[in-house]
Amino acid sequence: MISILLLGIIYLAFISLGLPDSILGVAIPGMQVQWGISLSSGGLIAMIAVCGTVISSMASSYVIEKLGTGKITFLSCLVTGGALLGFSFAPAYFWLLLLALPLGLGAGSVDAALNNYVALHFKAHHMNWLHSFWGVGATLGPLIMGAMLVNNGWQMGYRTIGVIQLSLAVLLLLSLPLWKRHRPEVQTFVEPEASEAVSESVMRRRGVKEALLIMMLYCSVESGVGLWGSSFLIQVRSYSVESAATWMAMYYGGITLGRFFSGFFSFRFNNTQMIRGGAILSLLGALLLVLPLPAIATGFILILIGLGLSPIFPAMLHETPVRFGSEVSQKVIGYQMGFGYIGSAVIPPLMGLLVQQFGMSLLPLLISSVAAILLLLSERINRVLDRVR
Repeated sequence: MISILLLGIIYLAFISLGLPDSILGVAIPGMQVQWGISLSSGGLIAMIAVCGTVISSMASSYVIEKLGTGKITFLSCLVTGGALLGFSFAPAYFWLLLLALPLGLGAGSVDAALNNYVALHFKAHHMNWLHSFWGVGATLGPLIMGAMLVNNGWQMGYRTIGVIQLSLAVLLLLSLPLWKRHRPEVQTFVEPEASEAVSESVMRRRGVKEALLIMMLYCSVESGVGLWGSSFLIQVRSYSVESAATWMAMYYGGITLGRFFSGFFSFRFNNTQMIRGGAILSLLGALLLVLPLPAIATGFILILIGLGLSPIFPAMLHETPVRFGSEVSQKVIGYQMGFGYIGSAVIPPLMGLLVQQFGMSLLPLLISSVAAILLLLSERINRVLDRVR
């Protein structure tokens, strides 16, 4: 019973992780109207938030050792909820930049902690289903923001999501005794040879660098589409603001639905096959976005990209203890999360600068290029690790 209750709490925690991740791109057009900021200014908010997440992800192994996964999860939800409320009361653009840092800091450690916990103690289908609940949060975020934009403005959207986040924090506080009483499942992993495990640093292990780059590129594609997809729909495909917000919610819905079904596919396919299939499908979707297809098709192509992206992230994380050993999985996952957030912090804002300079129609080419490199690297890591085995 304790395991079931704790799993339910982790599901809710993943919803709370997803809620803030998808709303900035929907809110940026409203910010532009209110404060006259540029697209690149909107990207700067995301960059600062992700920088905070990178810092807390890289330090996650130390913080988790001191506080434990349960307390980290509660504190993260509390800090991010407070930052979101701060966004809703911000009197000027400058305040968003200040609040972006705690928003990012609140997300990093808990993301690494929960992902390592699930990778060590649950099967692959649980990892996919849990990340589909991240998608539930990421899907609800644009829907809530879009609904608020119609009559109340983007600030009320942040306020609503901030209140939801703080409510989840209260529930997580009440759940803290469960983490102490839980007796986790034990999975068996094939560890690296003792000499390698002891003598080599994590970064020198074969395949680690490729794994970090894959996570960086994955997050670049997911965040690039999430951050600029709404503006692309409005500026290039002539969607209304409300319609663009709905389709962006459906993009995250594609990620959510894909991860739900990936949980069932994982009974038949291994993590490597799931990553390969997802990378190919997301690249296909990005290439279709380049073509001058009817405007209505663009929304469905975004869903296709989301479906392709859906298995990559959870499969990469769940495979980490298998690839590199459970004794270093927390550190490697922390690094993977950090590099993923670096990708989110650097590449999508650079995309914003490029589309601001050369036009929003350039976005599909940028997404396609990053997706192609992701596929090539995901095949390279398989060759590198096959040589080790």
